[in-house]
Amino acid sequence: MNLEKVIFGAFVILSFTLNFGFFIGEIDNPKHHHELELAATLVVNLIAMTLKFGDRTHIGAIHLATSIVAVIQLLAASVVWMWATQVSHLPTEGEVMATVVSLSGGALAANFISVALMIGETLRRTR
Repeated sequence: MNLEKVIFGAFVILSFTLNFGFFIGEIDNPKHHHELELAATLVVNLIAMTLKFGDRTHIGAIHLATSIVAVIQLLAASVVWMWATQVSHLPTEGEVMATVVSLSGGALAANFISVALMIGETLRRTR
């Protein structure tokens, strides 16, 4: 068993599952989306992205691209949330929360692609 592949796979799947956990729920209800869960999702996605830098294959480049997209989406969601609550003093319900959750949904799509690529690559190697 290759420990590097285990760690890589764990962080890719953890990125997806944390993102899914934040995304699920009523889109405009802040009680269904916790800011610390978004922060954890961003941190784990950043770690997963750094783990993808070493792969020089074409599939590795696609993995890195999906991670970059996910991190950009999550950073945007975090900035929108912080700006709305800390600078503009807007309530987190309604439009603000819907925007944050929608941006995390884009990251979720990128993380889903990354997991699908990882599964496809794993299945191809075992044949």
